[in-house]
Amino acid sequence: MNAPWKPGTPGNRDAFASFICDEAALDVLRPVVIEMGWQPEKCNKGGLRNAVQSLSITASPNILMVDLSESGDPLSDINSLAEVCEPGTVVIAVGQVNDVRLYRDLLASGIHDYLLKPLSPGQVRDSLVNAQAVFAAPKHHDPAVAKRHISTAVIGTRGGVGASTLATSLAWIFSADLKMPTALLDLDVHFGTGALALDLEPGRGLTDAIENPGRIDGLFIERAMIRANDHLAILSAEAPMNSPLMTDGAAFVQLEEEFRQAFEMTVIDLPRNMLINFPHLLADVNVVLVTTEMTLAGARDAIRILSWLKTNASHVQPIVVANKVQSGLAEISKADFEASIERKIGFSIPYDIKSATNAAKLGQTFADANRSSKAGSVIRDISKTVMGIGEGEAVDDAVKAKSSLLGKLDLKSLLPKKQKTPVAAQG
Repeated sequence: MNAPWKPGTPGNRDAFASFICDEAALDVLRPVVIEMGWQPEKCNKGGLRNAVQSLSITASPNILMVDLSESGDPLSDINSLAEVCEPGTVVIAVGQVNDVRLYRDLLASGIHDYLLKPLSPGQVRDSLVNAQAVFAAPKHHDPAVAKRHISTAVIGTRGGVGASTLATSLAWIFSADLKMPTALLDLDVHFGTGALALDLEPGRGLTDAIENPGRIDGLFIERAMIRANDHLAILSAEAPMNSPLMTDGAAFVQLEEEFRQAFEMTVIDLPRNMLINFPHLLADVNVVLVTTEMTLAGARDAIRILSWLKTNASHVQPIVVANKVQSGLAEISKADFEASIERKIGFSIPYDIKSATNAAKLGQTFADANRSSKAGSVIRDISKTVMGIGEGEAVDDAVKAKSSLLGKLDLKSLLPKKQKTPVAAQG
């Protein structure tokens, strides 16, 4: 069994556990379990529902036997079991329905074997020995097909430039459109809006990780993260304002390490002050999106952040993203802004307050709520560029290949003829 984005197997797992509905079956099972050298106390009374409840708070055993006799919909219930089972757990189902179609469907869902009641010692012994051999078999890893992982940090030069909007949108695109297991880590511990943008409660996962970094492992990640869709999980917080951030940053590094094992994509909404306190956060980041407005303060802080990245994280690929762009209304022209930061702006996201309001009303990310908008199109171009860089493409080539045509046009030419002000956009 293998629940989504679950990482490596914890080392404190039991060798065997069972959840069996009736005493007659338990009487057959216990002697065989003792013969196998396992603890008979791990033979629990109760069926699949009991197994799900128990495994939701404890680590899964190496081999799990679960009784489906009281299950009205075995296939659906097995999916519930998969949500709480650790990767690599070998599951043996027990039931009283003699149906070859059910047997095949159970095997297709990830079950190792299906035993029909009434159980016999020989039948149970053979199944357990076979399961033990399957679990102990060496796992072959082909370096050529090693799981890739792309980590992207989104940093705003100033508060309110739209870095969180960009981060949540990219995480949504990677997960919902590209179907890639994705983690969104919102490191604004007190005022983060990642969960808010996804219409979710943030939970206590991030604060628990900060307070107890020693607890962080694959099981913690699974329990602490909030699922936004089938492929996206978020870790965020709304810590009380009277609770200062007391950490040396070890928890954040450990979280990123677990994400690399469990996901293909990580998007980090990284407040700029975190660079000062925890520079090691970018140690394994591939791409940094420096998000800014074309203002004097934005230019100054873009210069400082880009300089910091060059000195302290030279391995990352930085891309400057200008947000809330209004043709003719920028405090600094694009040419002057690029000259001051000594770098080209990779992407320009047009100002679109109507689309931002629409996303907020719907409780959706900007990219999800505004798929046909010009701003949403640019964000999708950014996602393609991140993917290209993750595949080894040079940042300049990736930006040139994926830059939206919008960035090359005069925005005025895209406005309705009678409209005197730009179409409002993203906040």
